[in-house]
Amino acid sequence: MLVATLPEFDELWQSTLNWCPSEQERSQFQAFYELILQGNQQQNLTRITEPSDFWEKHLWDSLRGVFPKVTQSRLSAIDIGTGAGFPGIPMAIARPSWNVTLLDSTRKKINFLQDASRSLGLTNVRLLSDRVEQIGQSAGHREAYQLATIRAVAAAPVCAEYALPLLKVGGLAVLYRGQWTEEEAIALDQAVQQLGGAVEECDRFETPLTQGVRHCLYIRKTEPTPREFPRAIGIPTQTPL
Repeated sequence: MLVATLPEFDELWQSTLNWCPSEQERSQFQAFYELILQGNQQQNLTRITEPSDFWEKHLWDSLRGVFPKVTQSRLSAIDIGTGAGFPGIPMAIARPSWNVTLLDSTRKKINFLQDASRSLGLTNVRLLSDRVEQIGQSAGHREAYQLATIRAVAAAPVCAEYALPLLKVGGLAVLYRGQWTEEEAIALDQAVQQLGGAVEECDRFETPLTQGVRHCLYIRKTEPTPREFPRAIGIPTQTPL
């Protein structure tokens, strides 16, 4: 199969994120793109396969959520509902000193990402196939991370209930959203107050190629999350806070 080459867009990386991939990172992005296209033949990983779309909507969008907001050189991160590996794999490539756990309930996707991480030489990635409601109550994961990312998974209050129990006090949850309304902001504020957090920022921006409107919500964990959260499997989505 003849695979197209991803655009480099060095000036766009630099002007929008104040960062530019090294030759090795660019090579890893390309290799991951090729692995995704191969994996798509066995399972539905993504419909976004055209090179510039993949660059903008997967690679750039993934890193826009954490650059330059998250400045720590070393941290422990978890990507909840990682799917085909976004934003977790781009984060692991761009920040090799971060330890990134990729969580998804679909075993086939985790198996794909395990093979992909090995192929890409990523030694800072850990794979986990489980439900977030389960691991949020697990001693090995509850209040274990400094950063939690969650992209296109559920309504914002549900995402907050998934993410905040996993964070240490002082940690940051990043919710990747498309459009964002005042009603959603009110609902999120109410949920976050119950979960021991505070909405620190709602960042509205446009994607650099197609000018699509995106939002990232940054939630700081300010105190321990009450033990009853996250609630049992399925309850957060059925009855959002």
